[in-house]
Amino acid sequence: MPSPISAAESLIPFLHELADAAGEAILPHFRTGLSVTDKGAATTDGVFDPVTIADRNAETAMRELIARRFPEHGILGEEFGAENADAEWVWVLDPIDGTRAFISGLPLWGVLIGLRHQGVPTLGMVAQPYIGERFYGSAEGAWVERNGERRPIRTRACSGLAEATLSTTMPQLFVGDEQDRYRAVERSVRLTRYGYDCYAYAMVASGFIDCVIESGLKPYDIEPIIPVIRGAGGFVTDWAGQDKTGGGQVLAAGDRRVLDAALEMLGG
Repeated sequence: MPSPISAAESLIPFLHELADAAGEAILPHFRTGLSVTDKGAATTDGVFDPVTIADRNAETAMRELIARRFPEHGILGEEFGAENADAEWVWVLDPIDGTRAFISGLPLWGVLIGLRHQGVPTLGMVAQPYIGERFYGSAEGAWVERNGERRPIRTRACSGLAEATLSTTMPQLFVGDEQDRYRAVERSVRLTRYGYDCYAYAMVASGFIDCVIESGLKPYDIEPIIPVIRGAGGFVTDWAGQDKTGGGQVLAAGDRRVLDAALEMLGG
């Protein structure tokens, strides 16, 4: 019987099939005048939370592939929820992470595809079909593919926050005293960049950004990213320093020294 790691590794070709299907569903709608529905209008905080036909079509395409190939597997997706969520293997899908960027014509959104084994994120991919990049990883390592070429990726060494580049999608993610704790880290770093959604995490894995701090995430926002960063030698925890599964508060770092310094300020 193969180990969970080797079983997950054997599914990398299928990960690419899912990314192909999602990209085919999404790209005809990118930089077009498509209509946008605000899912946030019905929530108590009223934060603008856009969804489009591209999001829904991409998740549908991936779900159909999974159901045909692995009917015993579960699925958790942003647009259509969970099915067979107690299965040994569960696919975690965010068809367009960064829909705000997508509807603004910016190419820094991505398709997130993850695979849990017994609740643990085991395999993951960040795919950007417009740019043509795919970042994926597992316990065996992490890689980027572009223009038919594949190469390994690694996080970079960074001696501490004073030398670090930090990213978050937007400071409005933080509520209450989270804002003060985040700002303490931001004041300590060399450079801060906003607005990159999942692409910032891919840059941590690739060795160009040192730290990403976010809050209020859902499982499908982060779980597909975890194997990529860990496979590249990095770390993904909550703000208390615990290994990350599920959503909520997230800290990703490429170097243990940056992780520890950020955790001290975030309250870990």
